[in-house]
Amino acid sequence: MQIRLDGRVALITGGSKGLGLAIATHFVESGASVALVARGDEALATAKAGITAKFQGARVAAISADVGTAEGCARAAATAAAELGPIDILVNNAGTSQRGPFMKVDDALWQADLDLKLFAAIRLTRAVWPGMQERRWGRIINVLNTGAKAPAAQGAPTAVSRAAGMALTKVLAGEGAPHNILVNGMLVGIIESDQWVRRHAADPRGISWEDWKAEQGKGVPLGRIGKAEEFASLATFLASENAGYITGTAINVDGGRSPVV
Repeated sequence: MQIRLDGRVALITGGSKGLGLAIATHFVESGASVALVARGDEALATAKAGITAKFQGARVAAISADVGTAEGCARAAATAAAELGPIDILVNNAGTSQRGPFMKVDDALWQADLDLKLFAAIRLTRAVWPGMQERRWGRIINVLNTGAKAPAAQGAPTAVSRAAGMALTKVLAGEGAPHNILVNGMLVGIIESDQWVRRHAADPRGISWEDWKAEQGKGVPLGRIGKAEEFASLATFLASENAGYITGTAINVDGGRSPVV
């Protein structure tokens, strides 16, 4: 089975590193044009250069924007469309893990987490939805985590923001179906990404990256942590015509670690 995205334009938030960059790379390899959205200019430039060096003729836009703000979302969507054309695929991937004891999570952190993880998805979807509806074709992928289905103690605010994102996915899927706009969630388990690289770097024991990964993978039924490329492969499938009958789902990509189906 060949999975192709020829002629499609994708906007990916958190696109300069980790899962976002892996998804962007797979999309470009499958024929799509890609707008990478992130806050860091240097990381964006590096990501764009890496993709265009690997795929000759790739159409890649690097857009610096803070999607945790309404202005940043509007600028990201408008710039992507101006540089590449109407957006066919939206991947809402922005966000980092924020968690701690409930009584230590203040209003500012709650608001920042909701702005970046929930309202960014709302605002960007609102920006691209009319065009998708007019063309009767669209794909929206909300990158969440398994805490959305199985929130743990001290999992706030992220688990709550991601659960709201899963509810948003279902609402949008129902409204988008008559217009061939398919909306799905992908729930991250423990997968190699920039976030996990930072956690390894902060480990005071100084163990190697490979040993650290092996240690983290012990709690996963498959016995290892996942690879960003594995996550990106599913995203590419969901964005393609091959997944034309899949909408309103929230798929665990976690090696079997989640206690919830």
